[in-house]
Amino acid sequence: MGAGAMGSAHNARAATPTGAEQRLSGRDIVCVGFNDWDTELWTNQHHLMARLARDNRVLFIESLGLRRPTLAGRDLRRIGRRVRNGLAGPRVAAAHPGGGSLHVLSPLVLPFHRHALARVLNRVLLGWLVGRAARRIGMRKPILWGYVPQAQSLRAALEPALTVYHCVDDIAAQERIDTGAFRAAERVFAAQADLVLASAPKLAERLGECNEHVELLPNVADTELFASALRAGPVDPELARVSSPRVLFTGAIAAAKLDFELLIGVARARRQWSIVLVGPVGLGDPHTDVSRLRAEPNVHLLDARGYEQLPALARGADAGLIPYARNALTESIFPMKVYEYLAAGLPVLATRLPALAGVEDIEFADDAGAAVQALERMLAEDSPAARAARSERAHGHSWEARLEEISGLIAAAEQRRAEPGRAERGREQSEPGRAEREHEQPEHRQAQRGRRRG
Repeated sequence: MGAGAMGSAHNARAATPTGAEQRLSGRDIVCVGFNDWDTELWTNQHHLMARLARDNRVLFIESLGLRRPTLAGRDLRRIGRRVRNGLAGPRVAAAHPGGGSLHVLSPLVLPFHRHALARVLNRVLLGWLVGRAARRIGMRKPILWGYVPQAQSLRAALEPALTVYHCVDDIAAQERIDTGAFRAAERVFAAQADLVLASAPKLAERLGECNEHVELLPNVADTELFASALRAGPVDPELARVSSPRVLFTGAIAAAKLDFELLIGVARARRQWSIVLVGPVGLGDPHTDVSRLRAEPNVHLLDARGYEQLPALARGADAGLIPYARNALTESIFPMKVYEYLAAGLPVLATRLPALAGVEDIEFADDAGAAVQALERMLAEDSPAARAARSERAHGHSWEARLEEISGLIAAAEQRRAEPGRAERGREQSEPGRAEREHEQPEHRQAQRGRRRG
């Protein structure tokens, strides 16, 4: 993916050397996530923190409940788990792959982020809870790694050695999020961070207005795991009972993200094809109605699989599908399944998401008719040799390579932080309440030119 695709989102920098010597190790890391650790689908935060936990001490702070809860069963069960875990204090959880463990804290905060008083109380409460947990496990001046900008409230309690904002979704575009308050908090946290990582061009472009040290790092995959789909082995039993050709989607089956009309159109145009959707229904969109999908005889909805089980699905599939709707939420998404499918050797068809422009080995379709034509061609042209070649080209887009790259970026950020006057400027900018004032008077900075990392 070339530099020209990026435009003026972030600053240019020399290529970061990779290798074992770049691997981050022996550090304390407090990660503020946007999801729970024990979740149905792993995301960027799980993959990176699990790998960092091999050689570092990690405290993972579970979701702060930024989305207004509903009375849907999934939300009510999650609230129950949160109360139980929150009362229990920090716990030790397994960090897979590769063994090791990390500490997990489920903070009890008020789920009324739309109200200024609740936000103030949550800042105080979160700082106290996380500070106490970090001290309890012996952390001093950790790296603060925030996937949500509300991590800003921990700077005073933790006195971090370094602050990283890792933005992998446009959370403010999700339903039941207070967009104004979130954007204000994000502007402040992005400006304060020593390093900003973004997974999609639109995210990097927006955050480049706040910070000159923004790096575009698209989501990658456990390429070794998914490449195992090319070898002889078991096929997922439920998938094996479905007739081929099998067009596979894995992930959250949510109306806010998926183009149901495209899926239904493809199913009706080619009844001999099996459209197989594997994942939790309604994750992130509790009111998702899949009755129209279930009504199609060749659309099959299967329950979510564990991450280690996904290659058994890919092994029995004929093509991988990324049928995302085009909306404000998906404009800033780079799906993790891109390189998972490709590492497994699958031909891949996607809707035309902006973040996927220029990605090798993906075919695009804007509607059901174009999707049918593309899939017919892809299925006819596929071969074992083509699958092996796709997998080989995807091999470098691994979590291990990405972690080495991020380790180099963190080392560079620490060098910048050590420059005279840098720490003092950070203290001046981190005064309490700044996010609330910026919500009323947003500040915008000149975007910096840069290049894209893939």
